[in-house]
Amino acid sequence: MKKQHFLYFLLFFALGYGQKKTLQTKFISEKITLDGKLDETIWQTVPIATDFVMFQPDNGKVVPQNKRTEVRVLYDNEAIYIGALMYDDEPNKILREINKRDEFGTADFFGVFINGYNDGQQNFQFFVNAADGQADCLATDNNGEDYSWDAVWDSKAVITDFGWVVEMRIPYAALRFSSESKQTWGVNFFREIRRDRQKYSWNLIDTKIGTFTQQNGTIDGIENIKTPTRLFFLPYASFYTYANANQKTYGELKGGLDIKYGINDAFTLDAMLIPDFGQTKYDDRILNLSPFEQQFNENRGFFTEGTDLFSKGNLFYSRRIGGPPSYHPETQANEEIIENPTTVDLYNATKISGRTKSGLGIGYLNAVTQKTYATIKDTITQQTRRVLVEPLTNYNVLVFDQRFHKNSSVTLINTNVTRNGSFRDGNVSALVWDLNTAKNTYNLSGNFKYSYINEIEDKKSGINSLLSFSKTSGKYRYYGETNMITKGFDNNDLGINFETNYYSFYGNTSYRILNPTKIFNSFNTNINAYTQFQKETGKLQSDQINLNINSTTKKNHYIGFGLEYRPVETYNYYEPRTEGRYSIDPTRFGSWFSLSTNYNNKFAIDFNPTIAFLNESKRTSYGIFLSPRYRFNDHLALNYAFNFFRQNNNKGYVDSGSNNDDLPPDTIIYANRNVINYTNSLNGKYSINSKMNFNLSARYYWSYTENKSFYELENNGRLTPYDNYTDNKNQNLITWNLDVSYNWWFAPGSQLTILYRSNAAKYDNLINKDFGNNYTSLLNNEDLSHVLSISLKYFIDYNQVKNVF
Repeated sequence: MKKQHFLYFLLFFALGYGQKKTLQTKFISEKITLDGKLDETIWQTVPIATDFVMFQPDNGKVVPQNKRTEVRVLYDNEAIYIGALMYDDEPNKILREINKRDEFGTADFFGVFINGYNDGQQNFQFFVNAADGQADCLATDNNGEDYSWDAVWDSKAVITDFGWVVEMRIPYAALRFSSESKQTWGVNFFREIRRDRQKYSWNLIDTKIGTFTQQNGTIDGIENIKTPTRLFFLPYASFYTYANANQKTYGELKGGLDIKYGINDAFTLDAMLIPDFGQTKYDDRILNLSPFEQQFNENRGFFTEGTDLFSKGNLFYSRRIGGPPSYHPETQANEEIIENPTTVDLYNATKISGRTKSGLGIGYLNAVTQKTYATIKDTITQQTRRVLVEPLTNYNVLVFDQRFHKNSSVTLINTNVTRNGSFRDGNVSALVWDLNTAKNTYNLSGNFKYSYINEIEDKKSGINSLLSFSKTSGKYRYYGETNMITKGFDNNDLGINFETNYYSFYGNTSYRILNPTKIFNSFNTNINAYTQFQKETGKLQSDQINLNINSTTKKNHYIGFGLEYRPVETYNYYEPRTEGRYSIDPTRFGSWFSLSTNYNNKFAIDFNPTIAFLNESKRTSYGIFLSPRYRFNDHLALNYAFNFFRQNNNKGYVDSGSNNDDLPPDTIIYANRNVINYTNSLNGKYSINSKMNFNLSARYYWSYTENKSFYELENNGRLTPYDNYTDNKNQNLITWNLDVSYNWWFAPGSQLTILYRSNAAKYDNLINKDFGNNYTSLLNNEDLSHVLSISLKYFIDYNQVKNVF
């Protein structure tokens, strides 16, 4: 027995902890048919990548022989080909839920990670699941996996009597690499056996090291490839039918064109001409009581795909482009606004991105939005006039990112917004660094940002700087940072920033298990502490500490728990909405719990209650998130989510003398209020096959604030009763959104989408607590709109059509 243990140790060391594995490939001239059979003779002439080791949960454990994986790689002048055999001793138990693109579902999957520069910084990842579905993403250690990136490639997965087989064809257009005659790529192969919740990789991904992309093996033998012209067109046409209670049904035809051109093997130009965002996912609006704007996710493909360079330094918030107008129209006596656009139309947008063989990444993004006007009517004369609320505007982002030592980088970023005429311009520059030791044990990172705002009557500048140091490997890890933002820092023309004029300190320490125990597959606990001081006065703005525990049981159920504590009163300089004024936030103690059962089961549930107590009379908050899901079969699944959150005796801003002429100029009014939020959502899918899906997404949101009494904010930050205030400052927001869609990927990169959408919103200060009545009145609201749209996008490869012309 001891001898067996010793041999197992030698095998484990050789396979898991030896040098990086290398796989040899070869050039082919014959045609490969993607049928999941690997029956072309050429497949048998190249070496096999095998001897996979476990990534999770038992890191480094050798894969059983009866579940081994064998991978072969070939290439020609157009693409790289991957053939993979996934052995399984019980093929009938292979999970194969069908899902739409980029969603794995409950299914086994195989993936290949490719780094054409072999610089350990970024992987192009391609996945195929056992239901023949595709997913792809860009992966970096800093930003994780970005599934908004979509490439055009082809694959086929087939279940067999010994397991399952995958064939993949990945065109060079989907990758980035140097132009050298002899290539060495970083590569890794990945497999998940879903029913066991076990993940394996060809080259060991050691979880003791806090990096993923730097643990690839290599592939040799790619030589003298003559890549074809990378020129692709994506023309699209859409037809929309609109209807609501205020107008007749009418139709609208739209069309446009996207172009992708490979300037060389490393750099790509993307251009969007005549954009159409009509089928973009709706925004989840909330009743926002904070002094800051609500931040929305980006759902437009052009601004999400391949934008990892532009996210450096966190200066780029793409929703600024084509978002709400910058200026609100001013009205005179007896005037009213009869038309005020909520968005600004986009003329066009282009981006260039890529990386040289020396590791220099260059990114350039430019977008132009058109003039936008509001319409104002004189209620006496009935005459109307137009007011410019957004001039012709140019948005620009420029990035230089130098990688070195395969794990570090220094980046220079500039964002610029230029508005035509006498309007505000904004310019922000940043230096960002991310430095790691040779063994990826320690990290030193930070940034220095400078903003300059140019307005006709005002110019201002500011600084935002951050420095952090961390231990990034092993069971015990720690992190510390300090951050300072001056009062004048403003990157909100093309970025988003909430708090300024402070300096802060943050630190955490954590412990994790690296291999399963008798109770847990994974376990992690961390302690975090944060303090923030107002820069000019030194007053404490934030002070909190929290403890979190996250774990996965042997049956793959997630269980988490946390405590958070604010031990002292803090000064809030943001809630009063007036420079130099502050209110005092009380001490606070809170807790949360989270349970997520194994999604492999047909029925699973997510459960997350929270509660907090504040050191004021009867001031509490509590909530619950409950989300059951059921998978009827491999085609049909539904997921319902209910989210409730309530704040009792919350204190917050409602009015001030600067906004209300009936109040003294320096008066600030707070309300003692209850704030209640309900969110109900339903998501479902029916997949005919991996390329044809029906999807349902519905959300009903209701939130209201009920003011019970009013206070005046004193200069010392305390609140005193203010009985003379009688305005109704209750707020009530109800929204409804429904999307029902049919998607058919009828060819690589080509898609037909039919979408029905209805939405409505109601905002007022009248609260009706009858849940059912609120719902029906919203659906009967005159603002309820219906849109039926059909959109066709067709991917054209220049190399396939050039002979036609």
